[in-house]
Amino acid sequence: MKKKILLKAPILTRSGYGEQSRFALRALRSRSDLFDVYIQPLQWGQTSWISGADEEKDWIDHTIEKTIGFLQQGGQFDASFQVTIPNEWERIAPVNIGYTAGIETTSVTHEWIQKGNEVDKILVVSNHSANTYRSTQFIATNTQTGQEIEVKLNTPIKTINYPVKDFGTPLDLGIDLEYDTNFFVMAQAGPRKNLPNTLKWFVEEFHDEEIGLVVKSNIAKNCLMDRERLFNDFKAFLHDYPDRTCKVYLLHGDMSDKEIHSLFEHPKIKAFLTLTHGEGFGLPIFEAAYVGMPVIAPGWSGQLDFLVNTDTGASEFYNVEYDIGPVPEQVVWEGVIAKETMWAYPREHSAKQQMRRCYAELKDDKLEETMATTQSHAEYLREKFSEEKQYALMVAEICDTLGISTEEVQEEVLDFE
Repeated sequence: MKKKILLKAPILTRSGYGEQSRFALRALRSRSDLFDVYIQPLQWGQTSWISGADEEKDWIDHTIEKTIGFLQQGGQFDASFQVTIPNEWERIAPVNIGYTAGIETTSVTHEWIQKGNEVDKILVVSNHSANTYRSTQFIATNTQTGQEIEVKLNTPIKTINYPVKDFGTPLDLGIDLEYDTNFFVMAQAGPRKNLPNTLKWFVEEFHDEEIGLVVKSNIAKNCLMDRERLFNDFKAFLHDYPDRTCKVYLLHGDMSDKEIHSLFEHPKIKAFLTLTHGEGFGLPIFEAAYVGMPVIAPGWSGQLDFLVNTDTGASEFYNVEYDIGPVPEQVVWEGVIAKETMWAYPREHSAKQQMRRCYAELKDDKLEETMATTQSHAEYLREKFSEEKQYALMVAEICDTLGISTEEVQEEVLDFE
């Protein structure tokens, strides 16, 4: 008999957690013989919701209606699959799986440890997240005995990376870029993504050169008000560099997944740049890597799962040096990001050095060798992180938690290992 699974997730939002939720759904749908899926949609911050209609969106809408009717009739679920930050995990079914994008810092909060120990399994998107969760420990005092006790995670935790995607032939977006070489940044305009330093160091390094920086960003939503505020922020910053030759382009607004992917395949967009303080995984960085685009990034946090070839140990990116330091006060988030935790601070000289090195290796005399290296790594990623493999790994972990033992599931995983 199929297991009734409630997927509680921000599945309709344009966010990292939204993408994570849709990956979980696709994995569950890949084994409709095992799972009867129900959906409770969540909001995620102030992010926009996906628009348009396709088979998946129609299926989600129908399943949400099915779930409402099922609950109204007093229906019960065999398991919950909760895709959100651990603070929001609940015991709402006999078996509960928590699935989080995880940790961009050096430790998790005690609330995450507590909530993590209340579910039956935790799934995360990177080894950085899993290792950070495992290594975080606290000393607490028993209020009745006064005895000090060690608090740590006891729940099994596993890493399931994202799959690569195939969008087919890229679209012509009609984006007119003046120069033949442009770096690409795709990041929300928040403290963690380090956009101010990214812009500043790029413009300072390439002030008098014919190179562009394409930035796909927003502050919270893809609305006009958000765009005007961000545009004015960029304009105010660039006002200090009136004589620059390099260009900075701001892209803002709703774009489909295929339109976004087409940016990575644009003939004049040659490399991906991120000076992030930390990533749970780093989906835009991943997309750049598996299409064969050179990547400039700090060598710390979730992106190492795919920027390092685990077969050879080779770093397949322009590795920006960094220092680990306390997170700034403005990003402290009670129950989520503790003031005692730390993240990476890319070093200015190294960031500029690696941007320069990448730019030099995109020149005519080194371009062929550079692209051959990145394409070879892209082929490795497309094989290692194929949809079939990642779905099978996800299904195997769910089945293990639910006590489902099927030879077919085990054979699929063994085939991929």
